Amino acid sequence: MLASIRLPLNTIKGCFRAINPRLLHSTSILEMPISVGDKVPSVDLYEASPANKVNIAELCAKKKVIIFAVPGAFTPGCSKTHLPSYVSNADNLKGKGVDEIVCVAVNDPFVMEAWGVAQNAKGKIRMLADTKAEFTKAVELDMDIAPLGGVRSKRYSMVVENGTVQSINVEPDGTGLSCSLADRIGV
Repeated sequence: MLASIRLPLNTIKGCFRAINPRLLHSTSILEMPISVGDKVPSVDLYEASPANKVNIAELCAKKKVIIFAVPGAFTPGCSKTHLPSYVSNADNLKGKGVDEIVCVAVNDPFVMEAWGVAQNAKGKIRMLADTKAEFTKAVELDMDIAPLGGVRSKRYSMVVENGTVQSINVEPDGTGLSCSLADRIGV
């Protein structure tokens, strides 16, 4: 008689991350987005220009950071609701111990910088460009949105403390505005 073994999901995910994915067929167990208890992957993002690399894992080390992602800069839901919710709540969130608030989008750093300026995010939100969707794919929250140019990020928010995800809210359809807004994030 075989005994059943129960392992936490993060343990199982860690085991599969160590295996070269090219050697395996795609299965649902390998397609698990980042979750509570996972470390933020070490990926370079860009702030304001291609010359200004920001390693997201290093940014989150020894800090409490909110990372939220949007499908696209200057898009209606992102510009009218999502980013403004963090801009208007930045002081409140920082008053609760948040060191940094980071907005990530699959875009170029010049567009992210211009969008931040247009939204009065300067000094409140760090606008980081995921130019090749490397971070977005590493956290497995990418989706194909052809009308926006292809691979984009799902809409989500997460609290990261000392490099480890403490909470994460992913919009059920990847683009809605139900759970990832600033007033719904617990810090």
